[in-house]
Amino acid sequence: MVRPLEILEKILRLEEGDYNYQDKAVSGGLARYADTWQKQASDVYGESASSWVEEIAEQLRAYSSLPFEARQTAMQSLWDLLRHPPGQDITEMSGVNKVLESAPSTLQQTQETGAGEVVESTLLKDKSGRGLNAPVYMLSGVGKKRSQLLEKLGVHTIRELLYLYPRRYEDYSQLKTINRLEYGERTSIIASVWEAGGRETRGGKYLFRAILSDVTGTLEVTWFNQKFLEGRIRPGMQIVVSGKVDQYLGHLTMNSPEWELLGHKDLMAARIQPIYPLTEGLTQRWMRQTMQRALSAWADRVPDALPKELLREQNLLGLARALWGIHLPDSSDHFAEAKRRLAFEEALYLQLGLLRQRALWEAQHGRAIVVDSAYLKVLQSKLPYVLTDAQKRSLEEIFRDMGRTQPMNRLLQGDVGSGKTVVAALLMAVTAAAGFQTAMMAPTEILAEQHYKSLAKLFDVFPLELRPQMGLLTGNVTSTDRQSVYAGLKYGSLQVVVGTHALIQEAVKFKNLAFVVIDEQHRFGVEQRGALREKGYNPHLLVMTATPIPRSLELTIWGHVDVSILDEMPPGRQPIKTRVLYPRERERAYAFIRSQVQQGRQAFIIYPLVESSEKIEARAAVDEYERLQSEIFPDLRLGLLHGRLHSDEKDAVMMAFSKGELNVLVATSVIEVGIDVPNATVILIDGADRFGLAQLHQFRGRVGRGDHQSYCLLLAENASEEVNERLQVMESTTDGFVLAEKDLEMRGPGEFLGTQQSGFPELPMASLADTRLLHKVREIAGQILHKDPDLSLPEHRELAQRVAEFWSTEVDLS
Repeated sequence: MVRPLEILEKILRLEEGDYNYQDKAVSGGLARYADTWQKQASDVYGESASSWVEEIAEQLRAYSSLPFEARQTAMQSLWDLLRHPPGQDITEMSGVNKVLESAPSTLQQTQETGAGEVVESTLLKDKSGRGLNAPVYMLSGVGKKRSQLLEKLGVHTIRELLYLYPRRYEDYSQLKTINRLEYGERTSIIASVWEAGGRETRGGKYLFRAILSDVTGTLEVTWFNQKFLEGRIRPGMQIVVSGKVDQYLGHLTMNSPEWELLGHKDLMAARIQPIYPLTEGLTQRWMRQTMQRALSAWADRVPDALPKELLREQNLLGLARALWGIHLPDSSDHFAEAKRRLAFEEALYLQLGLLRQRALWEAQHGRAIVVDSAYLKVLQSKLPYVLTDAQKRSLEEIFRDMGRTQPMNRLLQGDVGSGKTVVAALLMAVTAAAGFQTAMMAPTEILAEQHYKSLAKLFDVFPLELRPQMGLLTGNVTSTDRQSVYAGLKYGSLQVVVGTHALIQEAVKFKNLAFVVIDEQHRFGVEQRGALREKGYNPHLLVMTATPIPRSLELTIWGHVDVSILDEMPPGRQPIKTRVLYPRERERAYAFIRSQVQQGRQAFIIYPLVESSEKIEARAAVDEYERLQSEIFPDLRLGLLHGRLHSDEKDAVMMAFSKGELNVLVATSVIEVGIDVPNATVILIDGADRFGLAQLHQFRGRVGRGDHQSYCLLLAENASEEVNERLQVMESTTDGFVLAEKDLEMRGPGEFLGTQQSGFPELPMASLADTRLLHKVREIAGQILHKDPDLSLPEHRELAQRVAEFWSTEVDLS
């Protein structure tokens, strides 16, 4: 039996949601469909409903001729009519009240072939038999065009859509009114658009301006370089805007806030609304409706990887209820429990992977390197300084590991200047004395050469008979020298080799490689790291990093390795003086640099971009280099260094700076790691607000390597309270571990994970800073693996599959 009300309700939901009041829900528009619907409704509901049916039909006819901004009001009027049919018989026949109150999972696509015809099925017609792995375009209401847009968000399948989590939420019952806004806060408001329009500014930018109003006041909102807003934001519309409250000429404003059109259902629901990541062509409303359809059809069909016993013991939601709670929560409590469940699940996959990785490593057999304590004492006595307690402690830990037949897997982390190279030199010498070889791999030729020179200086102080023979292998090494290194490694006359990825070439063969040192491993791919270890028989591995990892993250990020920490600085090293500056003080910074150069010193000036960008308002190295050379320092010798230069060009610039042929080096973040110029005493970071504390600290470490007092100048373009707080931390301490903890607190764990390079999987829901959860889950993961090391028991089969998928592209964390 035809049910005209249900069909119309579905069409109106499409018009309101998918088509955003463009009169495209049915072929020819609602006006053309009005006669068809009126005839069907009159036949079904009879004479008693004729005036009601006629009124609806008249409103449908009028809708198509209305301007865009008036269609929202007309749509609300239609909904009001549909909610008040003239008799109970109509309600019972159509089931309209039930439909209107139900979730939008009843939304159906209209067929373009005929006005008013709609697809009857509310669920996916899965002809492929692929279930959750079916293409997302097979979901009702998506189609091929929108599926291509979803692919830009990483969504290809139904399963991936369900796991596309909102990036934040709006609680429409808790939004502020305009008169309660406070300067500096981040918030959202619902308001009507009074005025809207755009114009070109004197600087050639496009400015779109809207005046918003609610019953308490008005607010000016502006967007720069977003011309597409013309026609989208119009007078009469109700919108939600979310952003930071700024101030201009004494009036509160919002600059470039997020916005979305508000429907009457959003206000009526007064519920927590998800805000999804979007791409051009998708709207929040469509995403919510699509997600609700997907959840209705598929949430109960997603296999739950967590055993029922574990859910019960930890008082966790089932997966279906958790997915509903993370996308469309009933309440704040529902959302909190959903997030706890999904975070627990991610953390469990993480810890199971780390523990299994550790178990696989420990199951290998390697060569024990026995340390001759008398020999070690002789080496230490020849050093020009006494080792710190941290260096001694780390050496003991490492020698203990290397003395076992299980290969070592250890991280040595220490701040810039903490003495990692000395530790490595002693380890290499002891390894050579035991009859084995060492390979040290660095991410760049410059860094490899610096390590080679530093190690050579240290080896030179050792007695001649105890001095390891060392070679260098990089792209710059001549063919003759390269062949000599190849032969020395193959036949054993070289005990130590330092190099770049050139070390993993097939031509490189070792006689007896037993110790591998990798510097800044996050700059190497998984395959590169593994290829070097394959040159020996399960050699001991030491990874060195100058990027301090917050102690609270050690267990979670490095849960599969042991960690040694150099948290003391050698005596006599002068702390670097750090100052925060703002744009009006730029000339003062230039004057200070000139004064240092006049004293015979050198300087770095760092910029966040290589070349200027229309999308990012920040100074760029190429442009600023030309300006500085011609206008600020015409009498000084400046060099330019950035990532787009060929490696030979980079090396030439760095060599010139190292030799003192350049006074000032203008650079991008390419100088972050490893460049050692003792005569450089000042570094100016222009646009410091665009870098995290960890990276700023690495920049600061480029100076302070000689005998002279050094300085770090942080020039911030953005003088916001948040930026100022972050940069003041840099002024207050030079302790990299303190900064790392603060950076974790302020910016999240992303600063410490190069996910694309380190092989570390993403955790959309779990926070690596939640140490309580991660310690708890690690304990549970250990219990599961103790009972079932291979996760082969029936109750763990789904868990095993999910863990394998979670770690699918991250096979080797060594």
